Amino acid sequence: TWAKKIALRLFPVVSWLPAYRFREWILNDIISGINTGLVAVLQGLAFALLVNVPPSYGLYAAFFPVLVYFIFGTSRHISVGPFPVLSLMVGGVVTRLVPDDSTGNGTSTNTSAINDERVMVAASVTFLSGVVQLLLGIFQFGFIVIYLSQSLISGFTTAAAIHVLVSQLKFMFQLSVPGFNVPFGIIYTLESVFSQITKANVADLVTSLIVLLIVFVVKEMNDRYKEKLPAPIPIELLVTILAALISYFVNLEEKFDVAVVGKLEEGFHAPVAPDADILQKCIGDGISIAIVGFAVAFSVAKVYSIKHDYPIDGNQELIAFGLGNIVGGSFKGFASSTALSRSGVQESTGGKTQIAGIISSVIVLVVILAIGFLLAPLQKSVLASLALGNLKGMLMQFKEIGILWRKDKYDCVIWVVTFLSAIFLGLDIGLAAAVAFQLLTVVIRSQIPSCTVLANVGRSNIYRNRKDYTDIYEPEGVKIFRCSSPIFFANIEFFREKLITAVGFNPLRVLRKRNKALRKIRKMLKKGELQVTPTLKEFVRLDIDIYIAGAYDGLLDKLERSAFFDEEIKPSMFFLTIHDAVLHILLKKDIANSPKLKLAEVTPQSSSFLTLLPFQYCQAPCNALHSYSSVCYLSLFSKDSH
Repeated sequence: TWAKKIALRLFPVVSWLPAYRFREWILNDIISGINTGLVAVLQGLAFALLVNVPPSYGLYAAFFPVLVYFIFGTSRHISVGPFPVLSLMVGGVVTRLVPDDSTGNGTSTNTSAINDERVMVAASVTFLSGVVQLLLGIFQFGFIVIYLSQSLISGFTTAAAIHVLVSQLKFMFQLSVPGFNVPFGIIYTLESVFSQITKANVADLVTSLIVLLIVFVVKEMNDRYKEKLPAPIPIELLVTILAALISYFVNLEEKFDVAVVGKLEEGFHAPVAPDADILQKCIGDGISIAIVGFAVAFSVAKVYSIKHDYPIDGNQELIAFGLGNIVGGSFKGFASSTALSRSGVQESTGGKTQIAGIISSVIVLVVILAIGFLLAPLQKSVLASLALGNLKGMLMQFKEIGILWRKDKYDCVIWVVTFLSAIFLGLDIGLAAAVAFQLLTVVIRSQIPSCTVLANVGRSNIYRNRKDYTDIYEPEGVKIFRCSSPIFFANIEFFREKLITAVGFNPLRVLRKRNKALRKIRKMLKKGELQVTPTLKEFVRLDIDIYIAGAYDGLLDKLERSAFFDEEIKPSMFFLTIHDAVLHILLKKDIANSPKLKLAEVTPQSSSFLTLLPFQYCQAPCNALHSYSSVCYLSLFSKDSH
């Protein structure tokens, strides 16, 4: 029934949970969930530093969205929770609306008040982004992800990784660096860091470098020997336990004045409504966070859905993440998506379904309610290093520049422009600028389409670019011209120039010379200087035919309604394929050269070559061609010619 279909669509868990293979999958999901949960705890604490809120709020962001996604999500393998790019975007809003204490008092009262305000800003913008995602999902706007190409997402996330790196320098050096959420803010941040570099805490710096080195080395081993290892080495967990023990027993906070996580709040806060004033100030940020979060999560989910052969629904994903952020924001969490490394852990350790996600949320719950105090002595510089350790995959995307340049120069330029825009203009303005530039490249591509001259390959019914093959055949007096994109007002002049170049002469010049010659001939005839002979016939008309093949269905009806056809331009000029048109031209030549074939021209068999057939491309090139009906070319826009 329709009610059952709606229920299955809105609550995907109803479709897969009853079919869960308990004996085959439960052990894998438990192991995967425990590993993923431990990583989620550490990433929640680390990414809270990017948001500029107390670390315990990162645990809320790693807990509530997972529960919601279990019910409403369609991917079986992604791990929902904090993502460094989103965390940094939320952190930008936080520092803009609640800047650091400029008085320099630094009292506990001031710090507590600032933290409360920042938590409220993060929760409110998260709630807003959830509402945006929910509305997009309800109104079936899941297709919006197609406007964020893979090169754009790659360039954007790489720039975000650089922003994350720069933002964590203040924790690695333990410096007081204000937030600069303005264009060229990254430069101001670096200037502030290096102007205070002599005040750096050596103990924090050394700890950060050691942790970074260990994490990078072990992660490289995990990647290199992933086929031999039963599960990735949980280096984040091991480093965290070791660092917390050292900090506790050596008492680093007092001896070396290092910054530590401090006491984590136990339990949950009562849900709160978002602040209306804050919502008004961050509408653009909420939209940006919503779109980026969905685009990243959907891209990762799509990879795993293809690998494990099951469908995902873009609109339902929007609803799932929207509800997750609404609930998470209500409980003072910050925006969630999926972290690439955490999803990789969930999938590589054998996770089969989102049961693994529920197990991971139980691990987070245990930390929130019971054992969070064990992380109190942990240095913030360790969390900063763990956050940076998860950026390897995004930073390695620099290698894509060379690959994209060889594959598609437009995509390469999009990557570079997106990266530079996000770096220097900030993530929010940079994303808008990147999308605008990408749309501009679409306009440019359509205005400057690829035009080629085709030839018959291997004496078959295949027609390709004549420059790419040696065994080609070109019928005498025939030009097969192809344009790779639809023809419309913006590119018609470019199309006309390319066509004239391909044909080898300008039809306007030919017509002007013909008319000039006709006027001269008439004067000579009047004066008796010239007698009429059959060869004056060549000046009466150019005697050139036009044929179009492979246009889209419905074009003929549109041309009929537009009164396009006349005595010279007839429907018989259209053919289904290039080969049909070429055969018709060759037959027509034979008929013209053979008296016997002229007699057969009126028979049903020969007229079958003039049958009108539907075709596939060519959006309205004909208005431009109508006034140039004497141009010598065969205009062909066919899927077959691709």
